[in-house]
Amino acid sequence: MSNIPKTTNKLSLASKLAKKQIIKPTRIIGKHNKNDNEQDIEDLVQESRYFSPIQTRKQRQVKTIKKELPATPPPVKKSRESQDKKEEESQVSKIPMGTAIVVKCPVVADEKIELEVESPNAMWEQQLENIRLMRQSAAAPVDTMGCHKCADQEADEKTQRFQNLVALMLSSQTKDETTFEAMKRLKARNLSPGNIKDMPTSELEGLLHPVSFYKNKAKYLKQTSEVLLDKYGGDIPDNVKDLIGLPGVGPKMAHICMSVAWHKITGIGVDVHVHRISNRLGWLKTPTKEPEQTRLGLEKWLPKSLWSEVNHLFVGFGQTICTPVKPNCAQCLNRDVCPSAYKNETKTKKK
Repeated sequence: MSNIPKTTNKLSLASKLAKKQIIKPTRIIGKHNKNDNEQDIEDLVQESRYFSPIQTRKQRQVKTIKKELPATPPPVKKSRESQDKKEEESQVSKIPMGTAIVVKCPVVADEKIELEVESPNAMWEQQLENIRLMRQSAAAPVDTMGCHKCADQEADEKTQRFQNLVALMLSSQTKDETTFEAMKRLKARNLSPGNIKDMPTSELEGLLHPVSFYKNKAKYLKQTSEVLLDKYGGDIPDNVKDLIGLPGVGPKMAHICMSVAWHKITGIGVDVHVHRISNRLGWLKTPTKEPEQTRLGLEKWLPKSLWSEVNHLFVGFGQTICTPVKPNCAQCLNRDVCPSAYKNETKTKKK
């Protein structure tokens, strides 16, 4: 007989240990058909699982058959805000009673916004009160012939608002007396958007003369009247943005119009008088060259309750005492608290 080696089944180390009951045999879940009614291995949470560090590689690679479960809707992607909110709620719930909670809000940096809480001039309140006293002692043209006095008081509110806007458009670089007389001529022709639109340009120019730039203003009045009839039903816009969108209307006119026509304070109406006096009194952190720069500078610190009053006070004060050329500093109550007092007189004497 030929010597045929006997085949012996070698036991693995795990099998030997299991045979000696040193470890429990590894539980293996075999493959099943997809149609079997068994749960997925991940769902068998109540049954224990055995794991031996001495398992063979093949045993460790045994995977559970994945059973097709009923289709579930895909997870909804939660927004970052909702996730942050849940995190905050979970953190707050862990805080014991009686503990102070500090809420940190995100800070959005904006270099265009500069906030000032104090006036550049510590004497501004005294200066303002002195101007009030001087304005009470003598009337100025703006008191009797300003845009708020130009509208027909017997007309309906809609017509009065339009006439207020027209007076403001004519007042640019024009004395109040001249504007007032031009408004009287226009009102005699029943001043309304429809009449301005239908009126010949040459006739309108004749009614406006001698208003400064009367030809340009006649063109703007006709264009604005058409816009008001087409977009606003013959009324004027009730917000600054749309008012500035009208031909010939700037920020100063828009803010004053909102105050006079709509009785809303949206900003300071800065004309040449407000611009000049604000710089002379030192009400601006740095001197400004344009009225719009002055408006932005004043609105940073001046209380909003004074925005409407400042325009009327300063215009009359500029017409009577603090005039553009040779201001009457000797009669001004602010001569001792104004950084610009007597400066013009000194320059005149040196010449």
